Amino acid sequence: MSGELEGKVVLVTGAGSGIGRESALAFAAAGGRVVVSDVVVGGGEETVAQIKAAGGEATFVRADVSQRADVEALIRQTVETYGRLDCAHNNAGIEGDLAPTCDCTEANWDRTIAVNLKGCWLCMKYEILQMVEQGGGVIVNTSSVAGLVGFLNLPAYVATKHGVAGLTRTAALEYAEQGIRVNAVCPGVINTPMIDRIVAGDAEAEAQFTALEPVGRMGSPAEVAQAVVWLCSDRASFVTGIAMPVDGGFVAQ
Repeated sequence: MSGELEGKVVLVTGAGSGIGRESALAFAAAGGRVVVSDVVVGGGEETVAQIKAAGGEATFVRADVSQRADVEALIRQTVETYGRLDCAHNNAGIEGDLAPTCDCTEANWDRTIAVNLKGCWLCMKYEILQMVEQGGGVIVNTSSVAGLVGFLNLPAYVATKHGVAGLTRTAALEYAEQGIRVNAVCPGVINTPMIDRIVAGDAEAEAQFTALEPVGRMGSPAEVAQAVVWLCSDRASFVTGIAMPVDGGFVAQ
């Protein structure tokens, strides 16, 4: 993979931990110049430090993807720093509170929609405007297997991830003739801080999550990152409009 994105300018949101961090590291390893973005400054700066320690190039820009002004400024700063935007991984997201549909609070619904769905749309909006102007680009959104099937007790999260998959398909069709490819990855049960928060140290709960995977283990953030980089590479030049499971066989069940 080394060098296949040499010199490309790449933006990764939610890059302060988990899948986003591994995606940023993988893009840098492939030769990309990476703009690392997260609402948590410490996590984002640590990702930049890891990229630089490995000999890569990266810069951090704090942004709350649910805020239009932040996203607009993020894209502007990316272009001011590196001159263009070739690839974007819209990964920022939250799981929200665990509760059945009737017990989901309005505050939880609004916050989860704002970050996961509105945030993805805002990022796409300003990324695509830049990519149209420069003549092309590639976007990968993070959906989830929860964007392909239902999950108990996560109504807002599931709704947002289905929405991300739909936005991905729509934008792919709208901008295909302008040289912009748009895809999504749908991770299964991945060993990330999000899973850590959900299981909260409960060994039985962790075992239940692991048992969901036909391969008998959770996936790693790095495994999802490899799929993201592939979708952004020329090896995937005829691939657009898909919501690709990276899930150890979860949705094949």
